[in-house]
Amino acid sequence: MGGVKPDKSIDIRGLVCPYTFVKAKLAIEDMEVGQVLEIVLDYPVAATSIPKSMEDHGQKVLKVEKVNETDWVLLIRKEKD
Repeated sequence: MGGVKPDKSIDIRGLVCPYTFVKAKLAIEDMEVGQVLEIVLDYPVAATSIPKSMEDHGQKVLKVEKVNETDWVLLIRKEKD
């Protein structure tokens, strides 16, 4: 996995927009700058919208990976509060 170990992981499978982003945003707000959030999701739209939104908010997208037929794993590093 490239050696990046997430500091926090959330599983938002079963949720759709806008709840996917709300959950991801709340999770990253609770973290310290430099920490990495892992997000597991199964909503295809969110696999593109969450990384874009995170980047728009100044966070760093480390990984967007489809891990099986239905699920994606995202790694986001908090760059700023």
